[in-house]
Amino acid sequence: MGDVFKALADPTRRTILDELTDRNGQTLFELCARLTTRHRLSSSRQAISQHLDVLEAAELVETRREGRYKFHYINTGPLEPIVARWLGKSDDAAGGGPDSGAATEETRGSA
Repeated sequence: MGDVFKALADPTRRTILDELTDRNGQTLFELCARLTTRHRLSSSRQAISQHLDVLEAAELVETRREGRYKFHYINTGPLEPIVARWLGKSDDAAGGGPDSGAATEETRGSA
């Protein structure tokens, strides 16, 4: 899980994941072009490639080769344990959820 946090700590890598979420299956050239035009990131192809290597090591990006092209795909699998650990727990079980019976301003005003 530590590699996932390290990979997500960098804003450029988060932007790369945003781009793959928006349009999955891009080559390095396509990613560089979109990062430059849409996000004004002026990183070199080598720098983006290194970011992709970190994301791939954390298993957040998977690759597939077709001929001389290498396509990059987002993999959300490594995020599932994080979601389960912190976001998967029900607020109702803790007694602080919106349906826990505590009065809100909206329900107080209508009572």
